Amino acid sequence: MRTSSTIRTGRTVKRTTRAAATLAVAALTLSLTACGGDDDNGGGDSGDKGGGTEAPASSVTLPKLDGESLEVAAVWTGTEQKNFKQVLTEFEKRTGAKVTFVPAQDPIINFLGSKIAGGSPPDVAMLPQPGAIKQAVDKGWAKPLGAEATKELGENYSQGWQDIGKVGGKQYGVYYKAANKSLIWYNAQVFENAGAAEPKTWDELLDTAQMVYDSGVAPFSVGGADGWTLTDWFENVYLSQAGPEKYDQLAQHQIKWTDPSVKEALTTLAEIWGKKDFVAGGASGALQTEFPASVTQTFTGGDQPKAGMVYEGDFVQVNIGETKAKVGTDAKVFPFPAVGDTAPVVSGGDAAVVFKDSKAAQALATWLASPDAAAIQAKLGGFLSPNKSVDASVYPNEVQKKIADALIAAGDDFRFDMSDQAPQAFGGTPGKGEWKTLQDFLKNPKDVAGAQAKLEADAAAAYGG
Repeated sequence: MRTSSTIRTGRTVKRTTRAAATLAVAALTLSLTACGGDDDNGGGDSGDKGGGTEAPASSVTLPKLDGESLEVAAVWTGTEQKNFKQVLTEFEKRTGAKVTFVPAQDPIINFLGSKIAGGSPPDVAMLPQPGAIKQAVDKGWAKPLGAEATKELGENYSQGWQDIGKVGGKQYGVYYKAANKSLIWYNAQVFENAGAAEPKTWDELLDTAQMVYDSGVAPFSVGGADGWTLTDWFENVYLSQAGPEKYDQLAQHQIKWTDPSVKEALTTLAEIWGKKDFVAGGASGALQTEFPASVTQTFTGGDQPKAGMVYEGDFVQVNIGETKAKVGTDAKVFPFPAVGDTAPVVSGGDAAVVFKDSKAAQALATWLASPDAAAIQAKLGGFLSPNKSVDASVYPNEVQKKIADALIAAGDDFRFDMSDQAPQAFGGTPGKGEWKTLQDFLKNPKDVAGAQAKLEADAAAAYGG
């Protein structure tokens, strides 16, 4: 789920101004606060559960590929993989091709390197970091998209979502899956017991956390075993507090991680990470908690779950679906509160990239750029598409519909996940770089200067000085 690469490609994605970000967050806030009521399930199940309309019979023209075989590699597991396979099954029905899903490991660029060295690259790979797209292009692995896929992108995607899949002006990536990574999910019963309301500012969030704590429940569940969740925490605080211009500069390593703005963001994070008993299990417990468990432990345990809130993107719904909690009633959501002048809007995504330039591989890229493909997985839940031609009615509950509407309404007014814009050695590798340093900082949030120095040393090495 990690998920840009304006930095190392010299490209410029349209960037939001503070005013535009304010409008986008306002729209999201209005949408989410209107999402009470008795919704359908949160999207953890596949099948026909959840309502919505079927995908269009055929809005995209695909070639006949009888006898052709394809491999698609991705790091997706569990329900996410299961649901994506239904999209591949429909492609098989429409073309006659046979598609095999190849489970990949993080970091996927290393996995792909091994496959290529062994002479067996996948036909298409889903890359969760645009920085990885740039690496694949630089190594000569990735192939430009053909005319049909490019045409489908132009019809269905805003310019910003097209641009982040480009390298050197050529289109390489189809952003099949998006994420709104500026959301905090909460256990409605815990909030009710604590007398807490949805906060709109960081100070209000701290007050809400104290109320939850006083009611006998740890305020936050943090999946610290997965370092990417910690980078997402940092990015939301930094974007809101330092502003979009500084965010862009830090993402491109035009300013150092020893900059005072980074000190301020880490110090702010420590107001939660460093507060005794504010994180379920403390730092040691959080560092042993993987992301899926950080969600499920927030929505199990009746009146006494392990935590009252969990931060992460819209894809949290997949994991809520593994509990008995219902999105919109038991499990609710509010936008990440404003730390500075405006609340943050951070997005992520996964892009389909062609590694074998064949008719079949290009057809699959075209399929994944179509609303037909996206609508299939959108209906199954736990999925958000940046494809503006997807009818929001296909999403399985009102919360997801509103999040999807807000994403499309934002157009190009978003900031892409900072760590995913970085070289993978810094922003996308377990046990290294930003992931590891923020895990160490979660363990010792008093050492702001030490964290800054380590972040800068690792960033300088990864960016080449």
